[in-house]
Amino acid sequence: MSDVVDAQPITSPTRAPSVASEPVWPIPSSLSPSRVSAFTSCPMQFRFSSVQRLPEPPGVATTRGSVVHRALELLFELAPPERTPAALTGMLDRALEEYATDADYVGLRLDEAGATSFRSDCDRLIEKYFDMEDPTKVRDIGLEVRMAADVGSLELRGIIDRLELDDNGDLVVTDYKTGRAPSGRYEQKSLAGVHFYSFLCEAVLGKRPAKIRLMYLSNGETIETIPSQQSVRFINTRTTAVWKAVERACTTGDFRPNQSRLCDWCSFKQWCPAFGGDPDLAATEAVAAHEALVADGARAS
Repeated sequence: MSDVVDAQPITSPTRAPSVASEPVWPIPSSLSPSRVSAFTSCPMQFRFSSVQRLPEPPGVATTRGSVVHRALELLFELAPPERTPAALTGMLDRALEEYATDADYVGLRLDEAGATSFRSDCDRLIEKYFDMEDPTKVRDIGLEVRMAADVGSLELRGIIDRLELDDNGDLVVTDYKTGRAPSGRYEQKSLAGVHFYSFLCEAVLGKRPAKIRLMYLSNGETIETIPSQQSVRFINTRTTAVWKAVERACTTGDFRPNQSRLCDWCSFKQWCPAFGGDPDLAATEAVAAHEALVADGARAS
């Protein structure tokens, strides 16, 4: 899924929050499910990635997920009888060709062995897919569906991997996942994003999905839930509350770090005050580091 936040990158503010007469940082006018999750996980990381919109070095897992998502999107552009394992392998070839010059792939700086391993991992994911469902029987009505709905002055936005109809003609939202499936205690949290999409379907299409699904291609597990009026209303309430907190943080400049195990994978850890970093240096240093990374990857390829 794509992260969408409408805020233009600016240089670090020099005005102290206590005397600011205007917001220290531009206040987003829209939020996506992943950005809501990002802010609740760590406001400081949200500032770097979604308010300042600083570039992050590409990761193998993230880029692999994007490539596999693209291959599946291409598969469902075919007529149902043509959606075969061989066809998906061909679509993976095409997706890899498309990403060959993409900064997210080039920046990985993969050598020959690394590129082979990357392809092998993609192959395993698409092979697992056919153990999970028969794509020739899927009644898809939309791929990578962009939706947006207003909640007060805030626009909620998201992209649904696949929207389809079940045997009763009701809507089903399907979201592909290439990472590890969550344990039982985190299952409901993992469904928060697709609950968000059920809210968008009801707001835009006037119809709440009968089912929302997460398909974990890494192990063949599917998590399903039935959205209710209460769950949709909760998304509205929760997102509004998160946006109020984002608005307050942008106004005061107070984005506090929240240390957790996720810090080990954070692209901005070196500038985080929780680890002795200077967040004001990120605006220049993160951009320079990213440009150098992409340039080195381009030369290596």
